[in-house]
Amino acid sequence: QVQLVESGGGLVQAGGSLRLSCAASGRSFSSYVMGWFRQAPGKERSFVAAINRSGRATYHADAMSGRFTISRDNAKNTVSLQVNSLKPDDTAVYYCAARYTYSCDSLPSWANEYPYWGQGTQVTVSS
Repeated sequence: QVQLVESGGGLVQAGGSLRLSCAASGRSFSSYVMGWFRQAPGKERSFVAAINRSGRATYHADAMSGRFTISRDNAKNTVSLQVNSLKPDDTAVYYCAARYTYSCDSLPSWANEYPYWGQGTQVTVSS
């Protein structure tokens, strides 16, 4: 199993940037595909980005492509989400998720494909 703890959220003005981090504890972090999701008030949890086990392949939701960038450091057991040019619509709780996989190419984008979740970090963007 893996435990996930997010950090880096906060209040930022529109146009600003944040770097969200997710620290993983447990064994074999490099065997997990990692994802970021977000959930705005009154809305379903939605996919933001995923990164494969090695970090060489990523997949970003179209709406975030170019503004959000996922990365990972397997030596430090961390995955990050750089978020730039923030908009008020980006206000949400951002969650880190993990899925153990034997596939080097796996990049799941559905929340129910990830069994492990962090507690979330709040991002609030003011206009």
